[in-house]
Amino acid sequence: MESFLPLYMVTPLAAAFLIPLVGRVFSAFARTITPLVFLLLLILGIHYLLSGISSPLTYEVGGWQPVNGIPIAIYLVLDGFSTILLITINLIAFLAAFYSISYMKKYTAENNYYTLFCLMVAGMNGVVLTGDLFNLYVFLEIAAISSYALVAFGVEKTELEASFKYQVLGGMASLLILLAIGLLYWATSTLNITDISHILMIQGDNKIILFIQILLITGFGLKAAMVPFHAWLPDAHSSAPSPISAMLSGILIKAIGVYVLFRLLFNMFTLTYEIALTITVLAVLSMVIGGILAIGQQDYKRLLAYSSISQVGYILLAMGIGMMVLAQNGAKEIAALAILGGLFHLINHAVFKGLMFMNAGAVEHATGIRDLAKLGGLAKWLPLTSATSFTGSMAISGIPPFSGFFSKLIIIIAAIQANYYLLAFLAALVSIITLAYFLKLQKNIFYATFPEHIERVRKIPFTMKCSMVMLAILCLAMSLLIIPGIRDIVLIPAVEVLID
Repeated sequence: MESFLPLYMVTPLAAAFLIPLVGRVFSAFARTITPLVFLLLLILGIHYLLSGISSPLTYEVGGWQPVNGIPIAIYLVLDGFSTILLITINLIAFLAAFYSISYMKKYTAENNYYTLFCLMVAGMNGVVLTGDLFNLYVFLEIAAISSYALVAFGVEKTELEASFKYQVLGGMASLLILLAIGLLYWATSTLNITDISHILMIQGDNKIILFIQILLITGFGLKAAMVPFHAWLPDAHSSAPSPISAMLSGILIKAIGVYVLFRLLFNMFTLTYEIALTITVLAVLSMVIGGILAIGQQDYKRLLAYSSISQVGYILLAMGIGMMVLAQNGAKEIAALAILGGLFHLINHAVFKGLMFMNAGAVEHATGIRDLAKLGGLAKWLPLTSATSFTGSMAISGIPPFSGFFSKLIIIIAAIQANYYLLAFLAALVSIITLAYFLKLQKNIFYATFPEHIERVRKIPFTMKCSMVMLAILCLAMSLLIIPGIRDIVLIPAVEVLID
């Protein structure tokens, strides 16, 4: 089964190579092959999930054997944590690519768009699967550079400015990550993540290792747009084409930010209370400040962008609580519950934030307007978009029976069981704030008085509607993950990977 792991990189990279060549002859090639590639990888990921893999699958690229006990091969590793990330990445990528079939007709360079899209997904898949730090950095840069170009795809002043800001701060993040990798190699003489963890376990903690962890938190904190490293995100996510905004907010900041950070902190370093506290403080800042900043936004997509910062805070908070409990030798059951809530919210946020950005794209497609003050009464004209937007708004606000309610509830219960009552209160408070600004969004766009200056409302194409409906269904269906039997198949293996 491990022999199929390279397909997660090879298939989208091959598509990215073929699209500029074949796309010149067959104009529909790019918009056909791209969603098919992601659908294939999604099915493969679901197969791995349902196979019940008891131990990690490892694939050696090239078959290189260790030299003097040091692994030099490029390793691809699939475990419970990477499996749910791969499924999430390729699910949102498939629906975003299908959505793009109609959405991208207003742009001229369609082949370039799909090429960059495939490169971005190949990079994210590689980050999730790689077993060594060097290739993690390579795949991270493939995903990041592709996303820089996609943010600027509209080539208007605002898009170019947003992309430039994103590139500058993303370049700083990459530099910090590369410096941390170099210091780790200097300290351990290896780049293999498992090998490094064994060496660090023998060496114990020292100031260099602490400094490396701070560099990684800063670098990947920039990639994940944690407060105070979030300055690039509102411009980048609001300027990109809406399917790319769905990918950036729903997937990219998690795959090359949150995922890597926690993979390394849990599985490579020894957990310390100081690092766990740092993560928790950054989580609270992101959760609260992102929510407060979202309230005052009038631009549809900027409101969603600030909301992403707040929701990433929930994921970080859950992981921080789990880390603090483990670092203090607390009850593993409480740590496992917190991490479970964080992972549940990670995949939940990918779904409902992807849906909300696609709704924003549908409204902009229909009216050409994103300013909330200039919209209103669209429920009559766009009933399906109104319904899916309501579903996403309720899910992200934590209203039952939508999936966001259960992931937030688990996080709050874990905080209470760990005696972090203030954190539980803040998580509940920010959820109320989230509900407030999404009710404002629903009212201003769909239920206020229809403005006279909107001359006509264009119909939403089938592919865009289909993607939104699928994600809206998932906002309800993923509540089933709270059921023990389903939870044991999907989430528990990922929790065990991090805890053990």
